[in-house]
Amino acid sequence: MAAKNFTFICGADDFLVGRMGKERYEALSAEAADEFSREVIDGFAANVGEVSTAIARFREAVQTIPLFGGKRVVWLKDVNFLADTVTGRSESTLEEVTSLQELLTSLNPADVGVLITAAPIDRRRSFPKWCEKNADFVLADSGAEGGSDALAGVVLAEAKRLEASFEPDAIALLLAKVGANSRLLVEEVRKLATHAGDRSISEADVDDLVANVAEGDFFESAETFFTGHLPRTLDALHRHFFTGGDARPIISALQNRNRLLLQIRAATDTGDMRMGPRGLDGLPKAAAVYREKYADAADTKSSYNLFTQNPWYLGKLAGSAKLPSLRRLIDNQREFISAFGEIVKRPHEQEEVLRDMAVRCLT
Repeated sequence: MAAKNFTFICGADDFLVGRMGKERYEALSAEAADEFSREVIDGFAANVGEVSTAIARFREAVQTIPLFGGKRVVWLKDVNFLADTVTGRSESTLEEVTSLQELLTSLNPADVGVLITAAPIDRRRSFPKWCEKNADFVLADSGAEGGSDALAGVVLAEAKRLEASFEPDAIALLLAKVGANSRLLVEEVRKLATHAGDRSISEADVDDLVANVAEGDFFESAETFFTGHLPRTLDALHRHFFTGGDARPIISALQNRNRLLLQIRAATDTGDMRMGPRGLDGLPKAAAVYREKYADAADTKSSYNLFTQNPWYLGKLAGSAKLPSLRRLIDNQREFISAFGEIVKRPHEQEEVLRDMAVRCLT
């Protein structure tokens, strides 16, 4: 098979694309005679003028003859003008991209190794489609488009690089704690692998070492509130406000969890779901019954829709303490609304407002 003229790595996640691009560039650089035969061009453009400048610099780089002969390597990095943006849709940008395509067609891979990394991109456009057919094309998928399966792939790929492994359910917990942040997922896998050493990374490791950044640094207050333990809840609130925290994200986290618990309580009361040894049993069956009730929000992940949540997270949420009664959960929502009104009236007494709310809810 004939060598492709260039390598094109793209995707929705700039971190994943950049990391894959760096690996490929290092491999290509091994073919270059010296550091003067390698060049990195910044492809990030805030307007059409910068698109033109980036492509002009790239053209000059690939057409420059190495001082001491041999093969040249050029990386057009962090390209963002292939996305569905004002700059990307501009006629002038499209003309520049057409000229870029013509330039890439004329390249001789024996003389110059070219790498282009782009994120995000609009794959409906003709240029990405052309690259799929004519380049060494790599799609670095991410959770933004590929969902939890793609994010799990990021975790597994990094674990493989580190010669680490995960026990069952540990990855699901990691995704629930971190969310769709591939950069942070990679860093957390490195930390967990270092801690675990030669053994597999366990669910307990993730629970102990990974912060719940998917809900922010106010997670502790919400977590302890729903255990029903008043002293620990008051301590968590004090720590949050001692470091300069604000009341509103705590109220938001409490409301989000409470909304999910309301739905879980209602579904378990009707018998559509029940708490099992490994979390919620009957979630798919209940989803088939109730999904249509959510109308346009049926596939949009939010605390308004129970069935768009991570199943492990729901089981953990519902099983962390005795599930409150439906009346208690409704009263909680009323207390949260009332507390929000109070902090608007008393913005300098936010901790006192939430402490009073916790006392009313948990006693």
